[in-house]
Amino acid sequence: MKSEKIIKPANGYLMLVIVLVLFFVGVALTAKFDNPAYLLLSLIGFIGFFGFILVNPNTSKVILLFGKYVGTIKDNGLYWANPLYRKKSISLRASNFDSERLKVNDKLGNPIMISTILVWRVTDTYKAAFDVDNYENFVRVQTDAAVRKLASMYPYDNFADEGHTEDITLRSSVNEVSEALEKEIDERLSIAGIEVLEARIGYLAYAQEIASAMLKRQQATAIVAARHKIVQGAVEMVEMALNELNKRQIVDLDDERKAAMVSNLLVILCGDKEASPVVNAGTLSH
Repeated sequence: MKSEKIIKPANGYLMLVIVLVLFFVGVALTAKFDNPAYLLLSLIGFIGFFGFILVNPNTSKVILLFGKYVGTIKDNGLYWANPLYRKKSISLRASNFDSERLKVNDKLGNPIMISTILVWRVTDTYKAAFDVDNYENFVRVQTDAAVRKLASMYPYDNFADEGHTEDITLRSSVNEVSEALEKEIDERLSIAGIEVLEARIGYLAYAQEIASAMLKRQQATAIVAARHKIVQGAVEMVEMALNELNKRQIVDLDDERKAAMVSNLLVILCGDKEASPVVNAGTLSH
């Protein structure tokens, strides 16, 4: 048998009454008739105590007889079965696993620190008990392997200035990365009869040796983008000012004066500090 088999043994409460009756009746008859043969009933009752199986909610008992798989009990309650059966408990509850922070390389070769949060549960007790050595350790090892593979498939972030543009990145594409991670882990854990309920990135950052350099790079990129926006707006404002002066014929400016005016306006609009005005008390030529 290579698949899970659900069984339901005898009612434990009824068997409890029978076992107690056999035990105490054997003791009573032995004492009354002084015949040790009645102790056989007590012995049968005593052995019967080892056949009780208690199954708590969201747990299961895998039943073996001399190394042969008999079946799995998943319904909670008190049951009785062959006292020679060996019982192995497997939890059916959802379990939470927070992996360690792993140092891996992303698609571009940058070292990053990454960890994952996994929610899983056992759905096939036969596979969990017999197809892998230790299913809990199997979850940890395969999760780490899946995270390493996922990190190598995507870059941490886009670097448009170097020509690296990706549709999916680890930092910005949270939903897509979580779906890919969940699918990868689910494929790995299916052979152990384990279902992945949720998988997502719990921690993501550059490795310590490049974190400072990458932070400066991000700051420089942000500054360049901001400057680009400021310059673009300043050019539009200068153009609007020249057009309005020309349209209203307030002053007639030649090319040299226009260049000076453009230079002054750009300095004022693009400068980090407020400009100090200089009052010209003469003519436009002085």
